[in-house]
Amino acid sequence: MSITYVCGHRNPDTDAIVSAMSYAALRNAIGDNEYVAVRLGQPNDETSFLLRHFGFEAPKLISSVRTQVRDIEFDHPPMLSPDVSISRAWELMQQHPEVSVLPIVRDDGSFYGIVTTGAIAENDMRTIQEPELRDAPVEHVLSVLEGHIINREEDFFDTLSGEVVIALPTAGPCLRGVKEGAIIICGEQPEMVARALELKASCVILCQSDLAAGYRGIASGTCVISTPFDVWRTARMLYQAVPVSRIARSEDLVSFHLDDYLDDVRETVLQSRHRSYPVLDQDGRVVGMLSRYHLLQPRRKRVVLVDHNEVAQSIPGLEQAELVGIIDHHRLGDVQTGYPIFMRNEPVGSSTTIVATMFQESGLMPGEKLAGLMAAAIVSDTVMFKSPTTTPRDRRIAERLARIAGIDLDELGREVFSANSAEKSADTLLKTDFKEFHIAGHYIGISQITTMDTKSLIAREKEFLEEMGRMKEEKKYDLVLLMITDVLREGTELVFVGDREIIRQAFNLREVKSSHIFQKGLVSRKKQMVPALALLWG
Repeated sequence: MSITYVCGHRNPDTDAIVSAMSYAALRNAIGDNEYVAVRLGQPNDETSFLLRHFGFEAPKLISSVRTQVRDIEFDHPPMLSPDVSISRAWELMQQHPEVSVLPIVRDDGSFYGIVTTGAIAENDMRTIQEPELRDAPVEHVLSVLEGHIINREEDFFDTLSGEVVIALPTAGPCLRGVKEGAIIICGEQPEMVARALELKASCVILCQSDLAAGYRGIASGTCVISTPFDVWRTARMLYQAVPVSRIARSEDLVSFHLDDYLDDVRETVLQSRHRSYPVLDQDGRVVGMLSRYHLLQPRRKRVVLVDHNEVAQSIPGLEQAELVGIIDHHRLGDVQTGYPIFMRNEPVGSSTTIVATMFQESGLMPGEKLAGLMAAAIVSDTVMFKSPTTTPRDRRIAERLARIAGIDLDELGREVFSANSAEKSADTLLKTDFKEFHIAGHYIGISQITTMDTKSLIAREKEFLEEMGRMKEEKKYDLVLLMITDVLREGTELVFVGDREIIRQAFNLREVKSSHIFQKGLVSRKKQMVPALALLWG
């Protein structure tokens, strides 16, 4: 089941985080696919306080929805230990004909290398010119030959090495020219066996021979093995008894991690000629194999946007994701889709109000804690119902949620707007609730701090102006504004960096003598500040 991420905007406020959490809870409650609330930045003081107050953890932080390796349906072939035989590797490849590359992993799961059908074939061809076995584990030899040792139990053999010789009848002496330590393969040939023991062969393999009964329990430094295979098959299978690590490629390999982005993976694949590539997790353990064809139609991340619908405010990589829904209460922005999606955009004071309405329409009711958190989000975004964006539905929904949670809205409001900290750096305070806007060719940034005490913040005006000036230069903004909104005074201390004439005309003022004005009744960024500038610039 694919995950659908529900995310608010960057520099999230309480409404962005809570609307994401509540919408994910709603969709999961009605049995849809798995919905997960995520955030695109650190919660501000107010949001952190409310999450703790109602017993919630902040949603998971994500930085992008670009397609990653973990989003691909890559292969999950069997994995081999470096010590297994080549025979076992080939057997697994026959059982899985779609697999031509097998990963080799150590006991702890870490990546060792890969073995390919080509490497097995190459090894098989090489043994024709070099008929020699080196340090083949005896247990592997017995396994591939389906044989058993007929020496006495006291004789112990660990590995087998030597030139491989097929004993054929000759006119002269047996095994002429064969050196000590060879591996002799023979059939029903007692003179060959006797001569091999005399030459101190490292191993004698009796193929489909009744001679095994006569040598059973023999005390010898030569390992005597009996197999039901014929001589030809024994000679070919014997070379597959060596560990697969001998033919594996373990150097100069290209591998990818689950979190690697597909764009980067494609670039690497285009520059290499490998058939398959190991996929590793964060601990370096192999989780699968990726081939070129897996990159053709990747599965994109599913995303629902809440409390915004502009690309500049949304998550990086949105163009690579599958956008499946938007729930918002702002003006329509520049998000585009190539197909119809679910969209709910309503002129209310809070996105959480829309989600709470959807709970009602579904015949569901949020739990006590979630209801309290949702009520707090509505109070926060409507500035205790004093924002011009506030509607009767916001108040009605908030009161209903408060009854479910058993809380008082006025008391909750005082707690909400007492949570902001003036002790943080100017940079942190400016970026906590900061949004970018493109209006009629102008590029502006607007930060808002809602509080019940503006004095301590206004005292730091010089710090704010310096930081805002740096932001203007770095981001090439035409205008940077800081709205310090006072809930009790129902107005905003507006600090700005840019052309004073813009502020004078936007608010129809006689003159603007400094970079700071108080504007009575200004409490909403989206319904008052942005429209005033949009009207000015046409």
